[in-house]
Amino acid sequence: MSLFGQLAGEAFTVLTSSTSGGPTPAAQILTDLIQSHSSGNGLAGLLEQLAASGLEPQVQSWLGSGGNLPVSAVQIQQALGSEKIQQLAQQYGIDPSTVSAAIAHLMPAAVDHLTPSGQIPPTNGIAGALAGILNSSFFKQ
Repeated sequence: MSLFGQLAGEAFTVLTSSTSGGPTPAAQILTDLIQSHSSGNGLAGLLEQLAASGLEPQVQSWLGSGGNLPVSAVQIQQALGSEKIQQLAQQYGIDPSTVSAAIAHLMPAAVDHLTPSGQIPPTNGIAGALAGILNSSFFKQ
């Protein structure tokens, strides 16, 4: 494995580990993206932004009952914008590329878990659903 690959793996392990027993940094980043989306529409707004940025096939697969199409860190950075990724990186004290990679890794399964019937829950109902998966082994993968 290359030095970059090793460093990226170590950084991702830090993001998906919690020493306090609380939410992992990756879980917090994903929660922030959903709950404070600039549209004010939470998950629906975030998914609309991703779909409008050319990721509609991926978004539809996450909402559907079949397999989840992957998304790359580069696609996430392009869809959310470098400024948003940089803001999250500064907020959590981590490298922007690690933020993009974490979002890309967790987003498909998170959306799948949050939308078991393929329907996006109302913005005011998403907090409970997020809390449920934040404490599960889902974010420790």
